[in-house]
Amino acid sequence: MKKGAERRRYPRIKDDRIAIKLSADGCDTITQSLDVSASGLYCKVAKRIPLMTQVQLVLSLPGIKKGSAPVSMNLDGVVVREHPVKKGNKILHYDVAIFFNTLLPRERDRLIKYINSRDN
Repeated sequence: MKKGAERRRYPRIKDDRIAIKLSADGCDTITQSLDVSASGLYCKVAKRIPLMTQVQLVLSLPGIKKGSAPVSMNLDGVVVREHPVKKGNKILHYDVAIFFNTLLPRERDRLIKYINSRDN
């Protein structure tokens, strides 16, 4: 494999248009995606969520065609990476990577279709 080559099974795209409701350990938050793939997403949250925390997500994917309704998806995931974003000594927010651990084939297909529509 070439140095710097993509190792992900599914390509990811930068996309801040996906609204997310995230629930973990009794804490609910609303946020948006930073990037997404058919295996997970990256977002920012106000409070730290420790590694390997199970999370429940409600994603609102924008409609693929102009004027079409958003598509809602209920997914489970696990936090696989997190780090604080700081300005000076103050933590502004946490960037969190979430792996979708129970994605059904139809849900993965829906994500791939959305990603492919954004990639063009």
